Amino acid sequence: MVAEKLGWTIVDNEFVDRVAERVGLSPEEVAQREERVASLIERLANTLAVSSPELFLATSDISPKSNPSSDDIVRMTEAVIQEAADHGNVVLVGRGSQARLDQRDDALHVRIVAPHDDRVRSACKRLNVDAKEAERIVDARDHARKDYVRTHYQRDWNDAANYHIVVNSTLVTYEGAVDLIVDVAKKVCW
Repeated sequence: MVAEKLGWTIVDNEFVDRVAERVGLSPEEVAQREERVASLIERLANTLAVSSPELFLATSDISPKSNPSSDDIVRMTEAVIQEAADHGNVVLVGRGSQARLDQRDDALHVRIVAPHDDRVRSACKRLNVDAKEAERIVDARDHARKDYVRTHYQRDWNDAANYHIVVNSTLVTYEGAVDLIVDVAKKVCW
């Protein structure tokens, strides 16, 4: 919603495909390994290839090989994040981005939070699963994100100091959160 309102590109699931192509694995293998390491690429780059294919034309020092390590996949993930950010006018969805791009003056780091029970209820509806399965998914994703940021960036994923804005989605509507983020993005990123 933020990307749409700003007229920017959102980097979503297509990201998995680009990393996979660069390291010589299938998208499923990359997603599986990233989830094991910490699931950075859970939600990055679905529409990117269509709207801005030039983001991924640059080469990397990681060449495809038969069995790239988790570190290779992390380095390629960082390269793709950097290329997308260098292109500009993009919304990157992923918990590693705030750490990878922490020194950029033109980046706005946002975290959306909500109480655990609210997130479980939302996951039940969004994923069409029962409460027990939704809680398992929410907890596993939280754990993976926390581990990824701690392992690769030596940071606490929950530390509000890693973000410019932390929005509690139970206190404002999604539309209200979008308006807040867009307003700040216009002031910071332009």
